[in-house]
Amino acid sequence: MEITGITPQVKDKTRCNVEADGRFYCGMKLETVVRNGLKAGATVTPEELSRMQLESEKLTAMDKALSHITASMKTEKEIRDFLTKKGYLRDVCDYVVEKMKGYGFLDDGEYAKSYAESAGKKKGKRLIALELKRKGISDEDAERALSALSDETESAMRRLEKYLRGKPLDRKTLSKGYAYLIGKGYDYDTAKRAIEALGETDDAD
Repeated sequence: MEITGITPQVKDKTRCNVEADGRFYCGMKLETVVRNGLKAGATVTPEELSRMQLESEKLTAMDKALSHITASMKTEKEIRDFLTKKGYLRDVCDYVVEKMKGYGFLDDGEYAKSYAESAGKKKGKRLIALELKRKGISDEDAERALSALSDETESAMRRLEKYLRGKPLDRKTLSKGYAYLIGKGYDYDTAKRAIEALGETDDAD
């Protein structure tokens, strides 16, 4: 690749944005850029850039990742996405993720379990499964987390009661309530049982 631009980052003057072949490629410490003689017009391989960044910034990347998980648990994918947006290359992301897993700071199985328990109070398993997939949770971890949840009917009934509060229990409203539960990720049978609990089965079908 050809280095086509090296510009200071706006929020951190100690780091630069490195452009290769006319597009942003990665972020790098100014010190690393100078030490390795990187400049516009120079040619370099992706492997060389990755090695430079890994050697000089793996600890900085680790600190940023640890700060990122302070507020709440994160998945491996979320940490990788966070670091990638910061301009870190795959080798640095791999290093940080493996270290964090080793320290016990990243555990997708535990994350899935905790997320499912919390989300299960207001969402159905179908929607939770979709959200876990988007967060990079494996099918196996998601399945284990969802299988540990109790029956969805009680949760669906609470959501339905909240939705129907102040509304007339007529056929049209119950039909909307049924659709509302489906939209929240509850399966058809669960939504139907929640409607049946109100004694209006025929109107909801």
